[in-house]
Amino acid sequence: MDSLTQIVLGAAVGELVLGKKIGNRAMVWGAIGGTIPDLDVLGKFFLSNIDNLAFHRAFSHSILFSILGALVFGKLVHAIYKSPNHKWIALVFRSLATILVGFAVHFMLNIIVPKPLIPMLLAAAALAYFLYRSTYKKYFTGLWKAPEASVKDWQRLFFWSLLTHPILDCFTMYGTQLFSPFTNTRVAWSTISVADPVYTLPFIICLIVAATYKRENSLRGKWNKLGILLSSLYLCATVVNKFHVNAVFANALSEQKIEVKRYVTNPAILSNVLWSCVAETDTSFFLSQYSLFDHSAVVFTEVAKNHGLLKNKQDETLKTLAWFSDDYYNVIPLENSLQMNDLRFGVFFNEDYAVDAYIFRFELLDGENGYVMQEAQGGPPKEKQANMFNALWKRIKGV
Repeated sequence: MDSLTQIVLGAAVGELVLGKKIGNRAMVWGAIGGTIPDLDVLGKFFLSNIDNLAFHRAFSHSILFSILGALVFGKLVHAIYKSPNHKWIALVFRSLATILVGFAVHFMLNIIVPKPLIPMLLAAAALAYFLYRSTYKKYFTGLWKAPEASVKDWQRLFFWSLLTHPILDCFTMYGTQLFSPFTNTRVAWSTISVADPVYTLPFIICLIVAATYKRENSLRGKWNKLGILLSSLYLCATVVNKFHVNAVFANALSEQKIEVKRYVTNPAILSNVLWSCVAETDTSFFLSQYSLFDHSAVVFTEVAKNHGLLKNKQDETLKTLAWFSDDYYNVIPLENSLQMNDLRFGVFFNEDYAVDAYIFRFELLDGENGYVMQEAQGGPPKEKQANMFNALWKRIKGV
């Protein structure tokens, strides 16, 4: 899921575990715990493009990491609060937390607003003001008190905030290597988009309301539990919806006498109403989209696999990309390279399956020691971003 959703989930879990004892600190540390697994994105600074693709959502998103991380981070935070230099350590951590929230807001604004410069500047100013006010009041007025939480308390908070992050990611198509390092198999149920406001907005509203109450007030816990309940019910609804959508696509394949070996479905970004499907035969894939509001029959478009364009299937880069896409990929020849497309994520709307129509795509150069992957391409080309959301909304409403 997107960073903002994981921050909200972590904060809610932190409040559930320790809110009665330490108040809003539980939300803050829960949010940090919910963000830690995604710090694996820093791998792009020291790994090759292909290695970074395999590194993301790997060990940092595993059950084992949740256990080990809880032990380490729990002790670390407890030691920080006992340190005589706590004021300055807290300032650093709060600044880092504010920056992380800023990245999450930037991510969401890029999805919602084509040119988010002004909204981002306003959000950055608001975050900076909040950091200044809260830090000054807590640490520079002599009113600060250490939280009454034990090492085990902190470890419980971090365990649940770390673990719920990859569990939620399992509901997306990207999935997560939940059982790493024992296996690199990704758990991916693909019932919800990586960014779904229907899941996130009620959750964050309930969390904000809960934060306005003092920790002794029972309404605080009730509002937080309401947010968790609403988000969980919606997540369950996406599972039910997937079964329905799968049945629709399966019936359409049968009625159109398209014999496939397997198929997979995935909801479109920002919605659980519009879904894509990719079905595999021996030589091709059949792609389709279906909205719950559609009134016409499901239409499939056939695209060739073109796997024969690849020279050596045992090439390590190709093996990684095949593993990443679960073998749901096709190949398109470019002028001086090849493009592999992960078809599970579908194509953009109102496209004719051009080179840049595929949502998740990789350019491969033929190097001396095998194929070299350029940086993964995700999302629409810049010149098409402005029209994407209009096309998306139109398609969600049905054809």
